[in-house]
Amino acid sequence: MQTIANLLEQVAIERKLYIDQLANVSNQQAQWKQNPEDWNMVEITEHLFWAEQGAIYGMWKTIDAIREGSMKRVFESVHQDMPVEQIIELTWQAKEIVPAVAAPRLGGPLQYWIAALESLQQLLAAFGQHLHNDELRVQAHPHPISGAMDFQQRFEFLGFHLARHRNQCANVLAAIV
Repeated sequence: MQTIANLLEQVAIERKLYIDQLANVSNQQAQWKQNPEDWNMVEITEHLFWAEQGAIYGMWKTIDAIREGSMKRVFESVHQDMPVEQIIELTWQAKEIVPAVAAPRLGGPLQYWIAALESLQQLLAAFGQHLHNDELRVQAHPHPISGAMDFQQRFEFLGFHLARHRNQCANVLAAIV
């Protein structure tokens, strides 16, 4: 059985791998796009920030509502006990459209977005202290694309999402000439 501490550690590892990969990327490289419709590394990193910030806020708001009795505590869902990879496989299209709330919109220096993304580990850890291990399988707020997920799956998604976009950045770096 997963614990909050294990889940936090897994996200921290993925976050470090993502940030380490971008450590020596110049601002010029960070702005580079192979195709106009593709995201550059600044946009990818900004997206990760907005998506994770929204996820942490949503989880915190949901668990408080459940504890206060204004939201029902639910364990069952269509994705109950599924690994996050299976949920993604069932619910995502090949090229998914990002929800507006998680879309990159400001741009700017890559180092700013790296620092912002890095700061979310502290916020996530604070939420981890707020959540109890016996609440991990309670339904959290729905993911905007995948729908129903419990708190454990939402934590797992954060690590999955960082790894997915780390691979996307690796492909951008490999294409830079």
